[in-house]
Amino acid sequence: MLNQLAPRERQIVDMLYARGVSTVGDLCEALPVELSASAVRAMLARLEAKGFVSRNASERGFIYAPSVSEDAARKSALSQVVSTFFNGSPASAATALLGMSTKLSENELADLEQLIANARKEKR
Repeated sequence: MLNQLAPRERQIVDMLYARGVSTVGDLCEALPVELSASAVRAMLARLEAKGFVSRNASERGFIYAPSVSEDAARKSALSQVVSTFFNGSPASAATALLGMSTKLSENELADLEQLIANARKEKR
């Protein structure tokens, strides 16, 4: 999904997830690289045409927001990583994450245990 986007387009969508609805001016100010408002508008128009961004009129001009939920975008990105690096195996990906267990807090490990327990219940 989002992996189909050019790097600058992806950066703009990520900024919209982080900042919420934004104007072109808001995005221009927040971008780490200086871009003209017309360049940002052109990218937003492409993102809108691709279905990643929605545009609505407001007193401040047009405001833009992601049209794909952040959760759906995360799941899509994770599916791509699992497919690319773990031969499509979620268990292999989870094993790799657990291999980093020294970086996981006790709360994070408990959360993972609960998620596994819930997944088992759903399978039954």
